[in-house]
Amino acid sequence: MKAKLEGYWNTNPVSLMASLGSSPTGLTVQEAEKRLQSQAEKPTIKIPRDLTLLFSQFKSPIIVLLVISSLLSITLRDFTDAMIILLIIFASGILGFWQERGAENAVNSLLALVGVTSNVIRSGKVSEVPRTRIVPGDIVLLSAGDIIPADGVILDSNHLFVDEAPLTGESFPTGKAAGTVPVETPLSGRTNVLYMGTHVVSGTARMLAIKTGKESVFGSISSRLKLRPPETEFERGIRRFGYLLMEVTLILVILIFAVNVYFRRPVLEALLFSLALAVGLTPQLLPAVISVNLARGARTMADRKVIVKRLSAIENIGSMNILCSDKTGTLTEGVVRVDASLDPAGRADPGVLRLAALNSWFESGFSNPMDLALKETQPEGFPQAEKLGEIPYDFVRKRLTVLVKENGASLLVTKGALNSIISVCSRVSTQSGPVPIDGFRETILEVYRTSSSKGFRVIGVAYGQNPALETLGTENEKDLVFAGFILLKDPVKETAERAVRDLRDLGVSLKVVTGDNTLVAATVAREVGLDENRILTGEDLRTMTDEALIHAANKVDVFADVDPNQKERIILAMKKAGNVVGFLGDGINDAPALHSADVGISVDSGVDVAKEAADLVLLQKDLEVLRDGIREGRKTFANTMKYVFMATSANFGNMFSMAWASLFLPFLPLLPKQVLLTNLLTDFPEMAIASDRVDENWLRTPRRWDVGFIKHFMTVFGLLSSVFDFLTFAVLMLVFRADTATFRTAWFVESVVSASLIVLVIRTRKLFWKDKPGTLLLMATGIIVTLTFALPFSPLRSLLGFTSLPIGPILAIVLIVALYFACAETTKKIFYKHVA
Repeated sequence: MKAKLEGYWNTNPVSLMASLGSSPTGLTVQEAEKRLQSQAEKPTIKIPRDLTLLFSQFKSPIIVLLVISSLLSITLRDFTDAMIILLIIFASGILGFWQERGAENAVNSLLALVGVTSNVIRSGKVSEVPRTRIVPGDIVLLSAGDIIPADGVILDSNHLFVDEAPLTGESFPTGKAAGTVPVETPLSGRTNVLYMGTHVVSGTARMLAIKTGKESVFGSISSRLKLRPPETEFERGIRRFGYLLMEVTLILVILIFAVNVYFRRPVLEALLFSLALAVGLTPQLLPAVISVNLARGARTMADRKVIVKRLSAIENIGSMNILCSDKTGTLTEGVVRVDASLDPAGRADPGVLRLAALNSWFESGFSNPMDLALKETQPEGFPQAEKLGEIPYDFVRKRLTVLVKENGASLLVTKGALNSIISVCSRVSTQSGPVPIDGFRETILEVYRTSSSKGFRVIGVAYGQNPALETLGTENEKDLVFAGFILLKDPVKETAERAVRDLRDLGVSLKVVTGDNTLVAATVAREVGLDENRILTGEDLRTMTDEALIHAANKVDVFADVDPNQKERIILAMKKAGNVVGFLGDGINDAPALHSADVGISVDSGVDVAKEAADLVLLQKDLEVLRDGIREGRKTFANTMKYVFMATSANFGNMFSMAWASLFLPFLPLLPKQVLLTNLLTDFPEMAIASDRVDENWLRTPRRWDVGFIKHFMTVFGLLSSVFDFLTFAVLMLVFRADTATFRTAWFVESVVSASLIVLVIRTRKLFWKDKPGTLLLMATGIIVTLTFALPFSPLRSLLGFTSLPIGPILAIVLIVALYFACAETTKKIFYKHVA
C-alpha cells in the first residue's frame, strides 16, 4: 500500500480511497479500531513511563559520582557506610518519583477533559473522534476553525482556505480544492492536499486521511527536530536559578575536596564528604516540588473551571500583569439576541430580518452566536428554499454569501460588516423600490453610528436577484441591493464591572481587543469601568510604527476594529514593553495572538485551533473564573518560592558551615552518610509546602522570578544560619568538650531541627504566629523534629555513627534553635523593609 501512496497528490482520490480500503461512507468502526491498534504496535522495546521517571531521579552528575564512590567503598570493604549512603540516595529518589508520578497522573486526567476532536464518517455516520484516533482511510469533515488531524487529499470542498503558516511560513490563507497536481510539485504548491497541524480559516471540505502521527509531514519534522514550545518566563527563572547554584556548588566542593586532601585526610572519605555536601547544596527536589505545586494548582484550578494544558502557564498566569480579551462572552453575556431589523432609513422592516435569517439557515461554516440568534427568529426555517451555493465568511471580505432558489428564482443574500456590504452594493432598497445608493450613503452611516453608540452590534444585509444564476463565485458579489440593518444586542454581564475592578486590585490591567467598531467598544468599556477615551483603532495601528505602539500600548484600554494580525502585533508590543501578557480568545482569528501571548487562554466552546494554541482552557467564559485562576497561579508560585528560599537559606547555611568547619576541625563535622541523612530528613517538610497556606501579600501583585532578590536572600539568611551553626560548634567544643561522636550527633540534631523549623519563619512576611501554616506542613515539621531528637537514642544510632546525647547538649541545642528562630524573625522584618 505504501508504494501506491507515494506521491499521493498526483493520484485520483477515488483510486486512493480504494487503495486504503475506504469508501464515501468511511471505514467501519471495527476496521478503524483495528488500524488504530496496528499503528500503536511498535516492534521496538519501549521502557515504561514509570521506569523512565524513576531513572530520571538519579540522572544528576553529582548523584552518579556519589554512587560510583560508594561502590568504590564497597570494593575497599567499607560495606556498611557505602550501603547506608546508597539506601539514602534511593530513598530520596523514591520520594521524588512518588511526588512527580502523582502530579503527572493528575494532569493527564485533566487534559482529557479538553481534548480536540474531529468529525469523521465511520460506518456511514458522522461521529466525533479524538484527533489522535484518526487513521488512514478515515473520511474527515472540516469547517472553519478546525485543526486538520492528518495529511490527506480533498474529496470535495467549498471555498476552502487553510492557514499553512506552521509548515510553509506563508502568512496569508491558501486556497484549496479537490484535484491532482504533478508529482514534482513542492509542498507549498499542493493545492489538493491538507496537512496535519494546519487549520481551516474558512469554507468546508471532506478529506481522505492518508498519513497520521509521525508519518505526517508535521509529525516527521517534529520528531526530527524534537520541537518543543518556547521557554516561558517561569522556566527562564528556574534555569537562571539553577546556574547560580551550580556555580556556587562547584566552587565550594572543589575547594573543600582540595583542602581536605591537603590536610592528608583519606582521599575517598574526602571525596564522599565533598559530594555529600554537593547533594545538600543542590535543590534536587526542586523538580518534584515544582511538579507537585503545579499539579496541585492544576487540580484546584480545575475545581474553579480552568483546565491547565501547559503546567508552567500556572506560574505565568500568576506573573501576568496585562490581560487582553475580546468583549464577547467575557465582559458581555455572550448570548446574542436580535433587537431589531431596520431598512436603510432606520425604520423597522421585518423583510430584512427574513433575508438575514435565510442567509444564516443555509450557512455551513462555523456556527456562531449571531447566526443562532437569527435562526431562532425563523424557527420553521425555509422549507421552500433550496441552497445552490455559498461563499464562506473570511477576514478579508468580512461577509458571508449564500445563493438559494426560492419560488423558481435564484436569490443571492449576503450579510456582514457594514462597510464590506456597502462596497458591493450599487442600489438601496426603499418603499418605492431599489434606487441608486449614492444619495443614501450618509443616511446609512448615520443609522449605523446612532445604533452603534447605543451598544448594538450592527451588520448589513444585501441581496441580488438573477434568475439565470445557477453557480456562485466572488465575482457575483457586486451590484447588489442594500436591504438594511440587523441590530444585535449582547448585554454586559452584571458581574463584569466587579470582575474588572477585582483584576485591577490584583495588579492586572484589562485591555479589550476586539474586531467590533469603535462606538460599540467604547460603550462596553464605559459600562465596565474602563476609560472609553483611551482607544486605538485598526486604522490607527496601520499608520503607527512598532516603537510608537510599544509606548502607547500600556496607556490604551481599548483596541477596536482590529484584524487578527493586529491582535498579534498588540500582544508583541506589550511584551516588548516588559509586561507578562495574557490573551483570552476563542475564535479562528485569535490563534496568532494566543501563540504570541505569555499565557494563551481559550474556552471549551472555542474553535479547535484556539483551544490547541491555548495554555489554559476555561470551562466557563467568565472573568471571575479567570480571576480565581490568577490567584491560584500566585499561590502556586508563592509555594514554589518558599522551597527556593528554604534551599538557599537554612540548607545552604548548614552545608556552608560544614564545609568551613571541616577546614578547622581535626575530623569531619559529619560523616557523608550523616550529611545525606540530614538532606533527606529536611526534604519531608519541604514536600509539604505545596499544601501550605499563602500570605495575602503574595496575592496582591504579579510575581516574577528575581535571581537578584534570591541572591540577597541566600546571602542574608544563609549567613544568619551559619552564625548559629558556628555558635553550636563553639558551645560543643568549648563548653561541653564534646568528643567526635557527640559533636556529630549534636550537630546533626541542630542542623535538621533548625532547617525544618525555619521554614515556618521564611514561608511568610508576617510574624510566623500571625500566618498559620498549612496542617500538612505543620504535621510534617513536627514529625521530623521528633524523629531527629529520637534517632540518637534509637537502635540505629551506632549504624548511623551517632551516640546518646547528655541532657546538657540537648538543652543547648533547644536554646540555640530558639535564639535562631527569634533572630530570623527580626532579620526577616529588616530584610523585607530594605530589600523587597
